[in-house]
Amino acid sequence: MKHIDQLQINDFIKSEIAYGHIPGAVLYIAHQGDTILKEAYGNRLVKPYEDPMRLDTIFDLASLTKVIATLPAALKLLEQGKLALSDPIQIFLPEVGSYDGESIRILHLLSHTSGLAADLMSREAVMHMSREELLEHVLRAKPHCRPGTKVVYSDLGMILLYRIIEIVTGEPFDSFLKREIFDPLEMYHTCFRPTFEESRYAATEFSNERNAYKIGVVHDEKAERMGGVSGHAGLFSTIDDLANFSSMIAGSGIFKGNKILSKAAIDLSRRNFTPYDIGEYRGLGWVLKNPISISSGGDFLSSSSFGHTGFTGTSIWFDPEIDLQIILLTNRVHFGRTDHILRFRPRLHNLIRSLF
Repeated sequence: MKHIDQLQINDFIKSEIAYGHIPGAVLYIAHQGDTILKEAYGNRLVKPYEDPMRLDTIFDLASLTKVIATLPAALKLLEQGKLALSDPIQIFLPEVGSYDGESIRILHLLSHTSGLAADLMSREAVMHMSREELLEHVLRAKPHCRPGTKVVYSDLGMILLYRIIEIVTGEPFDSFLKREIFDPLEMYHTCFRPTFEESRYAATEFSNERNAYKIGVVHDEKAERMGGVSGHAGLFSTIDDLANFSSMIAGSGIFKGNKILSKAAIDLSRRNFTPYDIGEYRGLGWVLKNPISISSGGDFLSSSSFGHTGFTGTSIWFDPEIDLQIILLTNRVHFGRTDHILRFRPRLHNLIRSLF
């Protein structure tokens, strides 16, 4: 079992908390199948009062939903022969527009090359919509460029994929995930629309609409208008549950001897589908390490590394070259929508990787 100097990591995170960049964090590091570090820091809540962060604190994962929920659901349907990456999405959603007659395909949604805009409209406008109105706007969105020719990170594409998954399975997105992914992975605290006691949650941003900080209520405005369930955001989880998920991904789909996803599906998901001349490297869902651009995974992770981030202050990164997994959960938006996390993540990953 590898041992590292945890003191350097602890001091680094505590200094970020002292600077007021984040209220608190939970960090998990695994290497070659062993848990190297699992630690809670700071507070889950600072305003209106302080309450310590715990290892079992439940976090709003924000866009980690895309890779923890939507991606494995789509991979499962690929395995079952119910979807193919080449499927035009008009098969399932005929109202969605095309670009000069060229259809968006499932591959384009997963690799963020659909040509759709990054977002719908201002968050203020979204907050006045019903679920049906928001979905109608997303379904009426049209690609601004030919699918497959440009990377634009798009919530809209993941909302469309969420709807396709529900249509194909004939059941709610969250119930399909619970049965097929979360329960087999023993992710019993991972869900949409959580109902745990308030003291379990990492508080996020102050909501003028609620006149209170969001605690156990999804931070993302679109996901909130959709009733808390979507393919782009809305999932809540804990460090232990995400450690189970990361073990499955690192284990090529196997968790405690049981096959959750096939090795073929895991390998496919981390293959690069976006040549460098159209933007960042993208797998299916995952961001891939790109030698010509900056990465939230830092500078030292290998060229085979992949991961994702969430707006609330979450991230997960894998480096298969040395069998390293790093999960960082923070609630940085509790202090507002600052940019401190953009420097914090790569510097933390650099520090961690340098210790191996």
